[in-house]
Formats: sequence, C-alpha cells, structure tokens
Amino acid sequence: MTAPFLSLAQIRNRLILTARWVLREHRPGPDGRCPICRRSGCTVATAARNVIDAAEEVQQRSTATQPAKPDLDIPGQTG
Repeated sequence: MTAPFLSLAQIRNRLILTARWVLREHRPGPDGRCPICRRSGCTVATAARNVIDAAEEVQQRSTATQPAKPDLDIPGQTG
C-alpha cells in the first residue's frame, strides 16, 4: 500500500518499525563499533533513535488529552 492511502498512525508505525530494523543492523559489536559503519559513534543508529523518540513523543502528546468536563445544564451529569 502506498503512502497516500495510509493513516498517520500507520505511517508512524512504519517509521518506528524501520528505525528498529536499522538499530538491529547497526548494533555495536563486542569491540563497541558498528559492524556496518565500523565507527564507534554510528550516526545512523543515532538518527534511528531520534526517530523513535520523536514518534513516541508525538504519541504521548496526542493521548494526553484532558477529560471532558460535565455540562451542568444537563440533568444527570454530576461533576
């Protein structure tokens, strides 16, 4: 399925899955270096961590909505 037909949640989930895949591939070896980049400070892994952090931050912000206040003019609703 192509991007114009995906919801924002599906796009977010695909970004997270891709970032996790990148982190698995760029996991430091026993010598502390990335097996692909052969560097100790892998910028690709850092970028993948930033994508995951940003996606989780957006998710936390969108679910942190305030509960609806009861309308005191409608009988049966108490506050």
